[in-house]
Amino acid sequence: MARPQPRHNKQKKTGRKWSARVTQTSDALDIKGGIFASDDPARIARSLKKSAQKSRRRKGTPFRSAMSMLNFYINRAGDNLTAAHKQVLEQAKDELRRVFGKEPKNG
Repeated sequence: MARPQPRHNKQKKTGRKWSARVTQTSDALDIKGGIFASDDPARIARSLKKSAQKSRRRKGTPFRSAMSMLNFYINRAGDNLTAAHKQVLEQAKDELRRVFGKEPKNG
């Protein structure tokens, strides 16, 4: 009896990451280039807040859009982030809550 052939994803590889396409074509924020490379959590938070408030591409509130973009970046960068830079980005979450007048998470 012949074995059935495994199904393969026939989608062509484009050489581009789907996450780049998502940030360009979705209702994501128009953010300043290189902002996530900063080592200053307050600068990251201020930039995200400014982008979220002036963006016409967002669907939700400015706070939710900014936090979503920060989480998206952290999740997509994954293992490519150093522990030190991931800590900066996690601190930027608390700073983002602060600049929007939200209570920072404890822990």
